[in-house]
Amino acid sequence: MAKEDYYDLLGVSRSATEEELKKAYRKKAVQYHPDKNPGNKEAEEMFKKVSEAYEALKDPDKRAAYDRYGHAAFQGPGGGARGPAGAGGFHDPYDIFREVFGQGGGIFDEMFGGGGRDGGRDGADLRYDLEITLEEAARGVEKEISFRKLVTCEHCRGSGAEPGSKRVTCPTCRGAGQVRRSGGIIVFTQTCPTCGGSGVKIERPCTVCHAEGRVPKTTKLNVKIPPGVDTGSRLRSAGNGEAPAAGGSAGDLYIVLTVKEHELFERQGDDLFCEIPIKFTLATLGGSIEVPTLSGKASLKIPAGTQSGTTFRLRDRGMPSLRGGRHGDELIRVHVEVPQSLSAEQRRILEDFARVSGDAHEPTSRKFFEKAKKFF
Repeated sequence: MAKEDYYDLLGVSRSATEEELKKAYRKKAVQYHPDKNPGNKEAEEMFKKVSEAYEALKDPDKRAAYDRYGHAAFQGPGGGARGPAGAGGFHDPYDIFREVFGQGGGIFDEMFGGGGRDGGRDGADLRYDLEITLEEAARGVEKEISFRKLVTCEHCRGSGAEPGSKRVTCPTCRGAGQVRRSGGIIVFTQTCPTCGGSGVKIERPCTVCHAEGRVPKTTKLNVKIPPGVDTGSRLRSAGNGEAPAAGGSAGDLYIVLTVKEHELFERQGDDLFCEIPIKFTLATLGGSIEVPTLSGKASLKIPAGTQSGTTFRLRDRGMPSLRGGRHGDELIRVHVEVPQSLSAEQRRILEDFARVSGDAHEPTSRKFFEKAKKFF
């Protein structure tokens, strides 16, 4: 009897991606798993078939051989079936199932139970979002933050047991923290339901923390923020996360920074951009102006004939680098302001200037006119 096509078994096309293959196998494996179909020999056989198909197609070399030669690619010289795994024969289908679904977490545990003895005993990491100004990011700053977290219970010193009571070996798992149960043809290991994986049972739970070993508390902490940080920068404060439930280590605190938008400056990397309006007389005649920087005022020379949109660079007036040793630049883009209202005298003077300059006959730049005249 001819073997079924691997692609048909998984229900995918021959051009399916690696992720599509894995997704299809997960669906089929759950559908036909013996634990969901106890006593169903047909389902057990289909489970083995889809596992065999996935093992062959998940490997690029095996898949290429199968696409070219079909099932003959996995037969030995004598014509006997060798299986996709090669001379060693086809692997246990439950190994493939565990490879895809994982052990100690994920869908495998959600369906069939599991979990290690030490899982969840370490304290959780915490995140604190902190907003600072651009000036604070430039010079560095120290901030006091306040947040809630689980800390070790002082009443029982983290043991979870009322002072004077004992912690005894869990009678269900006998201290292992895990129990084993049969799931058809497979034996599964899961966290002990009596002790929650700790391996011990408390005679009299702590009256303050109720056997948790931890209590919530508001904590204050001084955080030093170095110069040069930007939005998205993370600072790690080791051991300032939540306290462990029992016997583990404390989690860490991660401070995630956001730098407020500035009313004058726009940051791009270590450089700062600033747009400044200037009078058209200054742009025409030239001169100097005072411009703002994060460290105070600076003098900027405007050459005569400066055009609107011209950008000037003030070196080392930008943000400090987090790596140290240098600063970015401040880039100033000027925009020439055109007066919206004129006095009679101002209008007369400008009209005289326009007449002397010939602006009435050439209202646009001669260079632009030369380029654009072919369109007229």
